[in-house]
Amino acid sequence: MAGLADDGYGNPSGLHGVSQRAKNALEAARERAGELIGAAHPLEIVFTGGGTEADNLAVAGTALAGGRRGGVVTVATEHDAVLATARFLAGLGCPVAIVPVDGLGRVDPAAIAAAVTPETAVVSVMTANNETGVLQPVSAVADAIAESAPQVPVHTDAVQAFIAEPITVDRLGASLISLAAHKFGGPKGVGMLYVRNGIELEPVLHGGGQELGRRSGTHNVAGIVGMVAAMEATVADRDGYRRRVGAARDGFETRLRTQVPDVVVNAPPELRLPQHSHVRIPGVGAETLLIRLDQEGIAAAAGSACHSGAIDASHVLAAMGMSQEHAAECVRFSFGWVTEPGDGPFAADIVGKIVDELR
Repeated sequence: MAGLADDGYGNPSGLHGVSQRAKNALEAARERAGELIGAAHPLEIVFTGGGTEADNLAVAGTALAGGRRGGVVTVATEHDAVLATARFLAGLGCPVAIVPVDGLGRVDPAAIAAAVTPETAVVSVMTANNETGVLQPVSAVADAIAESAPQVPVHTDAVQAFIAEPITVDRLGASLISLAAHKFGGPKGVGMLYVRNGIELEPVLHGGGQELGRRSGTHNVAGIVGMVAAMEATVADRDGYRRRVGAARDGFETRLRTQVPDVVVNAPPELRLPQHSHVRIPGVGAETLLIRLDQEGIAAAAGSACHSGAIDASHVLAAMGMSQEHAAECVRFSFGWVTEPGDGPFAADIVGKIVDELR
């Protein structure tokens, strides 16, 4: 990375030797990224400035392609990068359908298929929720759409899932897949969108026409190369990651149940990512608990880490049917590649101590 930043600093759109070195690094990264997710061709990879931009390009780009005002079908628990884009498109006159979820946050593929109309331009269902870690049946959704409306592409935001789940084109059956580097150890501010060959996109950024006109802007070559290196490391160690992190998460929840017997874990482990523990502690406000945890050196969260400022009511928990009172008692604990074996029980003991004090 340091060598690339020093020697490959040229704009890859230029013609001179410095630019061509950057161009070679960029295209080698594109080819490798395509291989890692099973793309049919490197040019199905579009580099972006992160997951939010990739989601915007996937949803708005398909809905507005060819000068149309196509419809969007998505899910009530999606990331705001998708839901806010859907609201923007609704303001332009695009028909938008928001499909509800069950009490665990899962969507019924048949309900998605039933919401599709002749006006629908794209279906968007995230692979795993960023708050609860709950996995969605994306491949089943793709199968249902392929049977009932094969002309409609399926997009999945796989940003949260890539580090733990085998994200490939064939496995998901999606025509558009969003990724963000920082979620699997790469640099912040870099992402990508897989776009199946033949899908037309209206760009959301206009300018120099990079990425075959799909995403304008000078490439962050060093960031892109770093992202693909992180992808390689993630794929190589994914099974080990799941084993280590899952054990730490399970150890945390097991000990937490002994420390706080009335704790509610909001989804069973088999339905969520191994790095997520989303819990409700009755009678203890999340904001107060988070402040106390931070004082003890433990970083946890309520809602999405993408929100800044005060804690807002979670649209995810509301969509799951949770009352505002109960949602205000929910905290998310995240585990990852820096987690040590004893971190889970250690954190649970601290949570238990704080809960006893607060109660």
